[in-house]
Amino acid sequence: MPSPTRDTLLHIAERTHWETARAAGVSYTMSTLGRTLDDEGFIHCSSEMDQVDGVLARFYGAVPREDLVLLVVDVSRLDAPVRHEPVGDDVFPHVFGPIPVSAVIEVRSLPQNR
Repeated sequence: MPSPTRDTLLHIAERTHWETARAAGVSYTMSTLGRTLDDEGFIHCSSEMDQVDGVLARFYGAVPREDLVLLVVDVSRLDAPVRHEPVGDDVFPHVFGPIPVSAVIEVRSLPQNR
């Protein structure tokens, strides 16, 4: 799987939440597993696949991979600001607003547990 560029972000989404937003044509507002943008204040994202792999291992281990998708988000299509903020020893991008469906340029399956 190619790595994203600086112009894209990666977001792990529960398939049902993504498909519901896409089908309704409304912006996607889930922040992370079971938490909304309103709950968190931003939408958690990753800059690269190594970060995605770490997040999957730490927070999504009990979720079947077929219930998840990886959204590739075009930053230029966002209406909300993106801030790169420290989390532990790493820096993760956070989107401070909803993600328009039109900003999602690719939807990928996620690799199985390693």
